[in-house]
Amino acid sequence: MDKIGMVLLCIYGVVNLAVFLLYGIDKLKAKHDKWRIPEKTLIIAAVFGILGGLTGMMVFHHKTRKPKFSVGLPMILFVEAVLAALVYYKLIK
Repeated sequence: MDKIGMVLLCIYGVVNLAVFLLYGIDKLKAKHDKWRIPEKTLIIAAVFGILGGLTGMMVFHHKTRKPKFSVGLPMILFVEAVLAALVYYKLIK
């Protein structure tokens, strides 16, 4: 992998870690009845770090009963995977 690819991979990892932590923080706030992170913010964050969002949902058991998240996040993952595949195959040709 070239240098640019490594930098992009590191950025992707940091963003996903941040989203994962965001889901964990929101779960902690929910348990302690504190001010919460808006759902819209969690969904937008998941668009940029879908793996972190899905992992955060599973690890923290957070938002797993809400269809907006339990169905919406896997749909985001599917769309991003299709788009990534299209970009990848377009770059190869």
